[in-house]
Amino acid sequence: MSDLSAFSLAGKRILVTGANTGIGQGISVSVASAGGHVIGVGRSSMEDTAAMISAAGGKFSAVPCDLADHKAAKSMLDDVWAEAPVDGLVNNAGIIRRADSIDLSEADWDDVMDVNLKSLFFLSQAFGNNVFGTPGRHGKIVNIASMLSFQGGIRVASYTASKHGVLGLTRLLACEWAEKGINVNAVAPGYINTNNTEALRADPDRSAAILARIPAGRWGEPDDIGNAVAFLLAPASDYMHGATIPVDGGWLAR
Repeated sequence: MSDLSAFSLAGKRILVTGANTGIGQGISVSVASAGGHVIGVGRSSMEDTAAMISAAGGKFSAVPCDLADHKAAKSMLDDVWAEAPVDGLVNNAGIIRRADSIDLSEADWDDVMDVNLKSLFFLSQAFGNNVFGTPGRHGKIVNIASMLSFQGGIRVASYTASKHGVLGLTRLLACEWAEKGINVNAVAPGYINTNNTEALRADPDRSAAILARIPAGRWGEPDDIGNAVAFLLAPASDYMHGATIPVDGGWLAR
């Protein structure tokens, strides 16, 4: 295998959840740029992502699904697999609710956990069942964790709990599935220029405090995450299992 082919996703079908914007869009573009056929999943329009990938000469297919419904998510993955096997699953879809912990509602707790953790697990389970049920198949799962997989944060109790869970499930699934032919790893984004961080970037004091701690001196961009994910999907990472890679401009090193 040449050095370049070790990083190629040519001929691979990669399912990316939450591919409509932000980090999911960056992941989709990076995967397509590496030669992969991206199957974007979400309930919002993915036309912008499709246009970006098409302009770059890549392949993109949109599949509508409400990922808050884990049964619908599982059925969706099974249907996609029935069309053709999937080589990689990127569990990127996530939502956030901000409130003081004393005020966080049960609905805000459940909404975040259903998308960020419950659907992630059952999508992974469906992917695993399809891989294990197809002799000779191998696969890769990349979960999107967070700095709040390692830290507490403030005013995002359900998000922090869910992202700690993502870190734990990444390790657990890696332990169970490594010898069976599935690599399970994660990327933990730092502070990225997306819709989810708009409130932070709009607060001058919070934004200044965040930037002051980032050794790289800037907010990350979606393709910073996308390129790391593409690496974890490629043959170059075949001996990686259970790793969660921070892509954070040096935040955790500070």
